[in-house]
This record gives sequence, structure tokens and C-alpha cells, in this order.
Amino acid sequence: MKYRRLGRSGLKVSEISLGSWLTYGGAIDKGQSEAIIDKAYELGINLFDTANVYELGAAEQVVGRALSKYPRATYVLATKVCVPMGDGPNERGLSRKHIVEQCEASLKRLGVDYIDLYQCHRYDPDTPLEETLRAMDDLITQGKVLYTGVSMWGAESLLDSVRTSQALNLHRIVSNQPQYNMLRRGIEKVLVPLCEREGIGQIVYSPLAQGMLTGKYKPGQPVPSDSRAADPEQNGAMAGFMKEELLIKVEKLAAIAGRNQLSMAQLALAWILRLTNVSSCIIGASRPEQVEHNVKASGVKLTTEDVQEIDHILTGSEAVIETPSARSVTAIHEAQRQK
Repeated sequence: MKYRRLGRSGLKVSEISLGSWLTYGGAIDKGQSEAIIDKAYELGINLFDTANVYELGAAEQVVGRALSKYPRATYVLATKVCVPMGDGPNERGLSRKHIVEQCEASLKRLGVDYIDLYQCHRYDPDTPLEETLRAMDDLITQGKVLYTGVSMWGAESLLDSVRTSQALNLHRIVSNQPQYNMLRRGIEKVLVPLCEREGIGQIVYSPLAQGMLTGKYKPGQPVPSDSRAADPEQNGAMAGFMKEELLIKVEKLAAIAGRNQLSMAQLALAWILRLTNVSSCIIGASRPEQVEHNVKASGVKLTTEDVQEIDHILTGSEAVIETPSARSVTAIHEAQRQK
């Protein structure tokens, strides 16, 4: 496993990290979840990402319990706050009240004294940015949080955060968690250059485009019955992916993977890691074998010719797929909350 600095901070994180959305505390039982986390730790993954809203706290409990057997200094624990945790007007967003209360709740569920990386899960237009940043800064001062970051924030909001923190002499965010993969590349033009300049690292989610880039979905063939696309509770995050013209393009990537002795998934991960501003790729897994397979992408270097050929094959793909939106993801979170 190779490690990279998280933005301009001194924190080192594994190039491949393990997430827990739609898996732990829900679709996968506790025993299997722990086996997956154990395999990830064994293979050198040190960044474990979760969120308070994943299965309404159950994912945090599973992750915390599984990691409790290991020395605290050997792993980086990341969680998030913002998405509704209840029906009340203050059970959501990035107000000081919600941030402080949810940090305490996450610490208890995770069974730890501090959170390594506490992330604002969405931008909250209803709360003054200064209030949010001061609350996060106070958590760092109190030792409950070591670093802060954001998830699914746009470039303008990120820049406002940097400028406000600088003006108020607050700890700056060190990471951003966007969706990024071969098929959704919207962060490249503006957000990545901004983050490179300001020392903010990307921890990207959905690097395999919800499984689209593994090659499991074939043009002209039915969706595999055991896949995420066949599950009505999970396939909302795949909006825009399941199109015949896109499946045909993705299938052409197999030749590039083959000549590099990589699987399609490993090719997709290596392609993302070509960007130095990417600190880590978050993978999901339902079996330990999937983790073992995907970590082999760490350290793989694609040639310029490989990258150019991928671009040529996928030309126009960003136009085929909708611009990344939080709507489908939020709908899944809301469905989980209503269970």
C-alpha cells in the first residue's frame, strides 16, 4: 500500500480507503463487515470513512467496534455531519448546535475519544459559514477532532471557507470528498486546481461509478440479479449510468486493462490516482476478496498513452451523464431514515 499526504496537512492516508455507505449496519451483517474491515487493515488501508447518517448511526457502530481491536494511532477514522438525523428543525444542517451534538453522538457510537477527520457532509445555505467553521474549529481546540474537511461542496463554497478561515485565524479544512471517476469528471476544471493551490486533498467516492467501471454490466444483457443496479433501495445512486451507449464505451476499456495486466476495477482506480491532488479513493466492499483485489491498484502507474486512449474512448461521457448531484444520494439517506 502506498500513502499520500491529506492535502497540505502532515497526515498520511492510504491511496485506497474503505467506505461504509450502503453496506455496514445494513446490507451486510456485522460478522461479514468486521471481516472486510480486518482484511482492509491487514492490507495496509489506514483510512476508514463513514457518516452519522449511514443506517442512522449503525455503520459508525460497526466500524468503531471492528477497529477497536487495533491501536488507535494506526488508523485514520473519518465521519460526517449535516444530513438529517431526525425530523426536528435542528436535527440537520451545520449549525453549532447540530455539529456539537452530532460529534458527541458519533464519538459514542465509534467508541473513540477523538475523530481524525470530521467532514461537513453537504453545504448548508441556512447557516452562516462563520458559525460552521467556528464550531468545527472549537472541536479541534477541544481535542475531539484533529482535522476537518467537507464533502460534495462546490468550488465557490470551498474558496469562501478558505478565505473565512484565514480572516478569522481558524483551522482550515484539509480535504474535500467529491464524486469522481472516469465517467464523472466535473471536478477537474475548477475544483481540483483550486484545491491544489489551497492545499486541500481529494478523498474521492464512487471511483468505480457504482460498479459500472468493473465491467459487470454488459451492453444488451440483463442487469445481474445480485448487483446494486438490481436493488431498488440502492440503485438511485446509479442515475444516468445505465445507458446502452455508455456500456458500450466502458466495454472498450477492457483492452487497456488487459495489456496492463489489470482488472477493469484496478484500471479505474489507477486512473484516478494519476492525479496528485487525490489523496485517497474510497472503495466499498461486500466481501474481503474485493478489498484484496482493489488494493492492488495502489502504486500502479498508467502511461500517458493509456490515459489518452481512455479519454478518446470516453469522449462525450460527461455529457451523457447528468452533472453530479446530491439529490439521488440524499433520497437514499432519507429512505434509510424512514425505515
